[in-house]
Amino acid sequence: MKLIIDIGNSVTKIVAFRGDEPVDEIRMENGTLSSLDAFANKYPFKKGIIGAVRHLTDCEEQTLGRLQIPMLRFTSETPIPVSNRYRTPKTLGSDRLAAVIGASSLKPGTDLLIIDAGTCITYEVIDARGNYWGGNIAPGMQMRLRALHEYTARLPLVEAEGEVPGMGYNTETAIRSGVLRGMKYEIEGYIKSMRSKFPHLQVFLTGGNRINFDTNIKNLIFTDKYIVPRGLNRILDYNEELRTNSEKA
Repeated sequence: MKLIIDIGNSVTKIVAFRGDEPVDEIRMENGTLSSLDAFANKYPFKKGIIGAVRHLTDCEEQTLGRLQIPMLRFTSETPIPVSNRYRTPKTLGSDRLAAVIGASSLKPGTDLLIIDAGTCITYEVIDARGNYWGGNIAPGMQMRLRALHEYTARLPLVEAEGEVPGMGYNTETAIRSGVLRGMKYEIEGYIKSMRSKFPHLQVFLTGGNRINFDTNIKNLIFTDKYIVPRGLNRILDYNEELRTNSEKA
């Protein structure tokens, strides 16, 4: 069993993996890792990995320090099973690269677009030869809703849940429809653009924001909420393979 810890901008996901498959998970707000001890004692973990997009708090470091298994820290120096062509690898978010590796592990030898609709919306491309070329970062749903409120004098802060008409009939629906439909059209535009460059492109969508796509676009998309943990799991296994091969040499 392997312990996978994915520390994001707003949520920490802790996932138990048996081989290549997740078998259990917990999620918590960032800051304390308060449920980690109980989860770590629930399964016979042998090793684990930590991927974090931010600096950890002292409390989080103390909690991680109590773990009784070897934990790999995923950094820009960690060996990975793809070719990273990103020009500034030290500034590349661990979640972005892990998502690419997770999708590639599910669909090896395939041109892939990985879309993570979380705090931000990220778009990543890896080709069939395993070359990761980089991607784009855009504001996520809550960031867009808050920005309209905080950077204007009179627009209200609107909840994402509610009616989404084609064209808003009042200020609330105008904001909600503008944000949610804008995200939908943005993502569909990326998919169509990348398919013109990679005709056999396949698309993975992950993240916490649900988006309703047209049927012809929906049929092109694989959804998997474990794409980032899968990537961290694959990185952990890859480094274990390197260590084993080195000992045999």
